Amino acid sequence: MSKADPIRPTDDEARALARDLLSGATFAALGVIDPDTGAPSVSRIAMATAPDGRPLSLISDLSAHARALKANPSASLLVGEPADRGDPLTHPRLTLQVTARETRHGEPGHAELSAHYLSQRPKAKLYAGFADFFLVTFDIEAGFLNGGFGRAFRLTAQDILG
Repeated sequence: MSKADPIRPTDDEARALARDLLSGATFAALGVIDPDTGAPSVSRIAMATAPDGRPLSLISDLSAHARALKANPSASLLVGEPADRGDPLTHPRLTLQVTARETRHGEPGHAELSAHYLSQRPKAKLYAGFADFFLVTFDIEAGFLNGGFGRAFRLTAQDILG
């Protein structure tokens, strides 16, 4: 007996929902692999979007996830939070498979990228200039959208970024 594929064909509505979830996210769950144990680890990070729409964050060298990303830049991000009411599994969420790319103080493009990040997350001005902080742009490899019960889609970077 064959089982039907529960993943729907990607359509414009799914693309728009994924873009809305990403552009509206102020934080994300970041999944990395601990370099010491090989075990998965998840952290909450502040998030914005780069000028081209890719996920962007400001991370400290003091964090465990910074060390993990240096050892292995492959990671995952989860955006989309449930509302205050109802079953949390019926609310849309987007999982992204990503590769982290860091940009440090003094490197080409840092000043512009930092200004862009701070325009979205102005409270980060308090610590963005500290030497241990650097920007991370996440290159999207693939996306998985759960738009609510029975609404699952596989997405490409092109589907998400346009």
